[in-house]
Amino acid sequence: MQAPDAGRGERLGGRLRELLGKNSLLLLAALVGFVGALATVVFREGLVLMQELLYGRSGSFVEIAASLPWHTRLLLPCAGGLLAGSLLALGRRLPSQRRPDYMEIVAIGDGRVPIRLTLVNGLSSLLSIASGGSIGREGSMIQLAALSASLSGRALRLNTMRLRLLVACGAAAGIAAAYNAPIASAFFVTEIVLGAIAMESLGPIMVAAVVSNITMRHLPGYHPTYEMPAFAPIAGTEMLAFVVLGVLAGLVAPGFLGALQRTRGLFQASRLPLPLRLALGGLGVGAISLWVPQVWGNGYSVVNSLLHQPWLWQGVLLVLVCKVLATCLTCGSGAVGGIFTPTLFVGATVGYLFALALQALWPGAAALPAAYVAVGMGATLAAAASAPLMAILMIFEMTLSYQLMLPLMLACVVAYAVARALGGASMYEITAQRLAEAEERERLRTMRIAELIRPAETVLPDTAPLSAAAELFGQHNVKYVYLVDGAGRYRGTVALHEIAPRFQDPLLASQPCSTMARRDALPLLDAGMGLDEALRQFMRHHGERLPIVRAPGDPELLGTVHKTDLLDAYVRLNRSLLHARIEA
Repeated sequence: MQAPDAGRGERLGGRLRELLGKNSLLLLAALVGFVGALATVVFREGLVLMQELLYGRSGSFVEIAASLPWHTRLLLPCAGGLLAGSLLALGRRLPSQRRPDYMEIVAIGDGRVPIRLTLVNGLSSLLSIASGGSIGREGSMIQLAALSASLSGRALRLNTMRLRLLVACGAAAGIAAAYNAPIASAFFVTEIVLGAIAMESLGPIMVAAVVSNITMRHLPGYHPTYEMPAFAPIAGTEMLAFVVLGVLAGLVAPGFLGALQRTRGLFQASRLPLPLRLALGGLGVGAISLWVPQVWGNGYSVVNSLLHQPWLWQGVLLVLVCKVLATCLTCGSGAVGGIFTPTLFVGATVGYLFALALQALWPGAAALPAAYVAVGMGATLAAAASAPLMAILMIFEMTLSYQLMLPLMLACVVAYAVARALGGASMYEITAQRLAEAEERERLRTMRIAELIRPAETVLPDTAPLSAAAELFGQHNVKYVYLVDGAGRYRGTVALHEIAPRFQDPLLASQPCSTMARRDALPLLDAGMGLDEALRQFMRHHGERLPIVRAPGDPELLGTVHKTDLLDAYVRLNRSLLHARIEA
């Protein structure tokens, strides 16, 4: 007889196992959050190591650039771009056909982040950034966090849906680790990458982001990305100034993104090899840094200086213009990195300039420039990413200031509305367009020939007289009439060249078509065929169309497939693949 305590223990153990089974994804998300944080630390420490090797010190790129001789400051970004481009060119030759972009892999992929190509891109990004490239390091950090999540899920043999969600968790962990904003990172991934906010996905993603942020806080060397000052309450009438700042940010953000796209187009039109394109972009950054060393790096030190120290408007405007130009040269040339942080830089400088202009026109304005810097960052990000909720949450998490919430919300919503009214593409609409193109390529790759079916207009019962076939040949410019039985099953063809000599024969009126039916006159297609196999069938037949049946064992006639439709699908697929290779 079993003891009561033993039975109670078994029931408790069973409930515990059931609970763990239902929440296994949350446990995996926590693991991914921890590993994702470590992946970002590895990239950060790799950058520190590169600085030590190149400059004998680590720290702010602006300070490093200012301390270098002019010829080193000019040529080092060029040399770094050449090495980074050469590494990318070698990476393009890897056998993997997958793009390493985590957004694409989460949205339409199978969750399998390519290992070698991701590592090659990460190392190339490290070279570009370490040599002074004006680009964000966080993009590569997030990509490495997504790779670590994909590897974890693949090791556990998760199905495709769970693997994609785990990669999304890894991306959120990377964003949370990079920007100290776990809530905003979770909403960014669910709203922009997944496209919908549902608790089934938001829960694990939030767990990953929180665990990542906690891990970062307990690791040595942690400090907030932006060191925000305390913000005083903002008067009601001054709220109107933040609305105007929102309008300004909504005008600036599309212009910044448009400049990036135009520069990228110019570099692509040059037809230079990828290493030379990156070297040319680096040379341009080096030349600008001779006068304005603040263009090196992602701009953290400059933004923190704007938050805490007074600047002259001429200096801020000069840094803004040069930083935008340097970012266009770095990103446009094809360097691997993100534009999220440069967008925040643009917003910070625009906010500071607006604050100085407001103080000159309205001496009674109470808010310090730092408040406009923070709100400018959020408003510009909201306009550029078309994600005002994410921008509001990110700036709130960075500042932890409730006094800033109302003007921040106003400015972000207004900036988003202005940018959308202008019709400019956001940084993630560009991604969405690429995803749509990738979806079309994938659809064409996996297309079944059944998607190209047209109605078969020249069909007769096999019991119909040959005179009916002669009548159809007179109505349609075709070479074959298809025959079916009473159940619609394919029974062969009647050929024009066989019946044409007998058009005047009175026996046609009574002789059934089945007497002249041929089953092997045409190759047959079936609904499960792919484009390649169907094309091979057309190569056996010189006509324009072929009959298609439901399956090899089910000869129900579904219609016809035309060769021009098949070739058009191939042309669209090849054009899409060529466009993808050019963009790469």
